[in-house]
Amino acid sequence: MRGRNTLQFVQAIDMLCRSGGITINQMARELEVDRRNVYRILDLIQDMGFPIYDEVTFGRQKTWKMDPDYALKLPNITLPNVRLTIGEIIALHLLRAESTLYAGTEIETRIDSAFAKLSQFVPNGFYGQIKKLNTLFVSNKKLTKNYAGKEDIIDALSGAMLNNTPCVVGYHSFSTDQEKTFRIDPLHFFESNGGLYLFVRVPRYGDIRILAVERIMKIDVLDERFDYPEDFNPEEKLSQAFGMVYDDPIDLEVVFSVGQAKYIKERVFSPDQEIIEHPDGSITLKMQTSGWYDVKRWILGFGAEAVVVRPEEMREEIVEELKTALEWNTSGVCA
Repeated sequence: MRGRNTLQFVQAIDMLCRSGGITINQMARELEVDRRNVYRILDLIQDMGFPIYDEVTFGRQKTWKMDPDYALKLPNITLPNVRLTIGEIIALHLLRAESTLYAGTEIETRIDSAFAKLSQFVPNGFYGQIKKLNTLFVSNKKLTKNYAGKEDIIDALSGAMLNNTPCVVGYHSFSTDQEKTFRIDPLHFFESNGGLYLFVRVPRYGDIRILAVERIMKIDVLDERFDYPEDFNPEEKLSQAFGMVYDDPIDLEVVFSVGQAKYIKERVFSPDQEIIEHPDGSITLKMQTSGWYDVKRWILGFGAEAVVVRPEEMREEIVEELKTALEWNTSGVCA
């Protein structure tokens, strides 16, 4: 859950924990939604296993509540005997450093509050070290995209994914520089190179596609449901392409210089990659991937320290592009 949808969920939990509970109308006013959406939020809370119930008060007004002893029944919250290991604390702060989408929101305030409370359950004198962890794990915001003004769209997509609800979106297409309107079944968010993307199924075409969140200009969540595609595995899908493009498979073979070999050996570019080491210290990387343009752009970034063995067509394209770049830098005018 992200954005305002997440905030509404957290706020609803707080309301249900009030000693007197809360009515549907009160919740609708405080969350600034209609009654139907309140019931959807309540359904989601119940589906996630939270023990909520309704109760008719003396004035014959129905209120909704959460079991006040629920927190004490959780296996990991047996106050005051909570003890976190150093490894658990570090893991939590690492996750916290990655949650940049909530910066400046009420969710961030609640995260800060939760970490302040957690700090009370570590050994004396360790609080300063906990705060130091915030400087050890930082998110690199360089080249990241800006999602200011997209909170409502992210919120709507989050709710649609949780409820398997289709949407109609207005999407800015770079290829035509126009806004296209079409129906999607939103499946998963994922991050790539500082950008937020999502896998969607487009019923019009019957396949899985990727949309960039910042290029979604408008969204209308439909009052319908879709069935999640049983044969879709997002992790497997992400491992199949070198970048963001899924096209015909490429049997790639590239020789890297001695200077680049150690960096290439540090990374996994494809699940089935093979690295062959040569006597002079250079290496050959073999793998099957997809995304012709992304692969070619990546290899061009190595300049003379990477040589494509196959496919031959890619090697020829790279040679021509390097020639053009040389002419451009020599004359100042693209030949």
